[in-house]
Amino acid sequence: MTEVAYPAAPWHMRGSMWMSVFRLGQDASPRHPAGIYGVALVDYVDPSPLTYGELLVARTTRTYEGKRAVTITDIWVDSPASMAGGRELWAIPKELCDFDMESSFRGPVTTTDWSATIERRPIAEASFTDVSRLAPRAPSKGLVMQPPIDDHTQPVTTAMSGSARALPCRGHWSFNADGPLAFLREARQIGSFRMKSFRLRFD
Repeated sequence: MTEVAYPAAPWHMRGSMWMSVFRLGQDASPRHPAGIYGVALVDYVDPSPLTYGELLVARTTRTYEGKRAVTITDIWVDSPASMAGGRELWAIPKELCDFDMESSFRGPVTTTDWSATIERRPIAEASFTDVSRLAPRAPSKGLVMQPPIDDHTQPVTTAMSGSARALPCRGHWSFNADGPLAFLREARQIGSFRMKSFRLRFD
């Protein structure tokens, strides 16, 4: 297998995120237990060390010390370097897919449509309407805890911190019944928000 070069940690990322929160009422699989999940589409832009699109699903959990954290259960990117770095540095189970994203603007309102496909087979489609350009910048931080994959033998806990212009927004998702996120068709959407112009340090 050909090795792919990627930036050393930490990654200082810039971009925008569109996320919805879902409640899964019952276990879908050992990897997808009942609970609260965030489903997000991300557009990483310059001056990030890598620029790419991303679709991720993360569930709330706690570290062994009892601190609040999230575990990324499913994630796709359109950058081989991001996939290699995510898996090798932080045990994030990134796979490859293709994205289409289009935004339009009308006054303060931004409308964004996304689609994600694997070899032309749809994973998910989403649309969002937001006014996050008007939001003040606010700080954020958190922890990501990942079970071991590939050459990792122990769980990996990673700190992330940054800031963004974030506000609630309208979001609508469609998950392919034959795709890897079909289990979310049974989940109840609680709310959505957009993080515009975020600055994120991923250690």
